[in-house]
Amino acid sequence: MRWALVKVALAVTTMVVLAFAVPLGLVIREMARDRAFSNAEREAAAVAPALSITTDRDQLERVVAAAGSDAGMAVHIPAGDGQEALELGRQRAADEEIAAVRKLGRASTTGVPGGSTLLQPVALSTGEIAVVEVYVPQAEVTNGVGTAWAVLAGVGVALVLGSVAVADRLGVRMVRPAKRLVDGARELGEGRLGARVPEEGPTELRLAAVAFNSMADQVVQLLANERELAADLSHRLRTPLTVLRLNTASLGEGPAADQTRSAVEQLEREVDTIIRTAREAKPQTAAAGPGAGCDAAEVVRERMAFWSALAEDEGRTWRVAGADRPVRIPVARADLAAALDALLGNVFRHTPEGTAFAVDVHNAEDAVIVLVSDAGPGIPDPKAAMARGRGSGSDGSTGLGLDIVRRLAESTGGDLRIGSSVLGGTEVRIWIQVDGRAPASRGHRQLRRRRPGRPAAAFKHS
Repeated sequence: MRWALVKVALAVTTMVVLAFAVPLGLVIREMARDRAFSNAEREAAAVAPALSITTDRDQLERVVAAAGSDAGMAVHIPAGDGQEALELGRQRAADEEIAAVRKLGRASTTGVPGGSTLLQPVALSTGEIAVVEVYVPQAEVTNGVGTAWAVLAGVGVALVLGSVAVADRLGVRMVRPAKRLVDGARELGEGRLGARVPEEGPTELRLAAVAFNSMADQVVQLLANERELAADLSHRLRTPLTVLRLNTASLGEGPAADQTRSAVEQLEREVDTIIRTAREAKPQTAAAGPGAGCDAAEVVRERMAFWSALAEDEGRTWRVAGADRPVRIPVARADLAAALDALLGNVFRHTPEGTAFAVDVHNAEDAVIVLVSDAGPGIPDPKAAMARGRGSGSDGSTGLGLDIVRRLAESTGGDLRIGSSVLGGTEVRIWIQVDGRAPASRGHRQLRRRRPGRPAAAFKHS
């Protein structure tokens, strides 16, 4: 915007300067020419009275000398009444031009080498017409024109530079508030909620800054209210959790009792984490700094060990592939565990007992892909299942679990996709960018699927 204003000011001022300076320069040149020929007419007029009285050479030479232009003046007297023609001074004009002026009785100018001449007819006492020739050098015609044009050019350049400077200052006055508004919007979009814009500059930009600051304050207040609501709702869960934990103590010993107690303890930890996160307003998703994050293979092994007990009870076969070596990802351990629990919980909740499932971990060059697949009936509308609060359409499905997984993947620059698995049911693919950059294309590289007959890890029968 700043340079646009400068360009507009430069163009407009240049046009105005040219519109006034060019005609004014031409007028100055014509004024200098008129001045030079006016002086020549005065000199010719000074000789005319003497010519009307006498044609004596000596007297006329004294008159021409008194006029001060004897070197540039010539008098042409024709012959008549027994008197020979008389020529005084240096003739520069052609005889034909002199004869034409004598015949027409009108003054005229004609160009000669080095300048111009003024031919002025004068009537003699004898009735003949004499011609007074006054030489006007070219230097006298252009005297002062160059200086005047230089002054005009200097004034024009000064006006153009002044207008550019003024436009630049006006542009800065407009651009700086606009740039601060853009920077503030970018900072707010990046999650820096303390970003505010100085309320200064032109009226429109000042009003925009006021509106932006008011919006930012409302965003902060809404987020604070949301955090408080989440903390309050999570805090309400503590009482029934406490009762549930006390009841688990009476279950006795056994795998089912241990699993129930472990699930209650994990639920209590998750509730505490939600409360702390809401109170402190610190995101728990992507980790920052070198070495941050977790080992995805270790988390997969741990969660599959947890769900294997329930799989055994329901007669499900399962397998894990690609989790036999460390796979570092920039995601907090608790977040990845929560995402896996959400997906595996969906498998147990929305597929019949005995349905097989699998978890595959693929470690690519710049990304880690976690595939959770099952042999169930599949999801009729994957796009609707991704919508937060809608779910797959089956009983008990809200879509919040998939939304949690999606936000975890997108926090690293990756994404979440739902498709058909090689087992015949649903496959949920979590694409996690290792370097935190956005993927080059939304299609990503297609990973070669393993054929059902050649699994990377054999299914375990529970």
